[in-house]
Amino acid sequence: MTRRLLCILPLLLLPLGAKADIGEARDLMEAGHFEQAYEELWPAARAGNADAEELIGVMYAMGLGVERDDVRAFEWYLRSAMKGHPGAQSGVGWYYEVGRGMPAPDLVRALLWYELSTIGGDPDAAISREEVVKKMTPEQIAQANILLEDYRVWLFPFE
Repeated sequence: MTRRLLCILPLLLLPLGAKADIGEARDLMEAGHFEQAYEELWPAARAGNADAEELIGVMYAMGLGVERDDVRAFEWYLRSAMKGHPGAQSGVGWYYEVGRGMPAPDLVRALLWYELSTIGGDPDAAISREEVVKKMTPEQIAQANILLEDYRVWLFPFE
């Protein structure tokens, strides 16, 4: 039993260290030390931490300490968004809305991700949602609502 606990203990402490690294990485980003921030975020992002994944997405989207890469930015945002991170969900919505790094914009999926982000508590997502709806047909809005119902149960099971 003790041996088993010793094997599990490092796994229990990992998220605490990852949180500390993310806070430090945010401070580094605010100070303009993007390469150092990336180094701090990378292990947590690779381990699946949604906050770190979202920040790596921001870095690729804006070219902060890395070469701007819309495909990689989208993929990091998507990883985080699928874990329910509202900021990343809004980022995914934006990429779908403008179509940057994609073959074409997809307003249906943009609305879906803005809705999920709004449900998750991102205050800016509600504004983005209102703006994208202005560009859509009633059929597109209905299609997005169908997709939303599919995702809602999976991403927000406790509502």
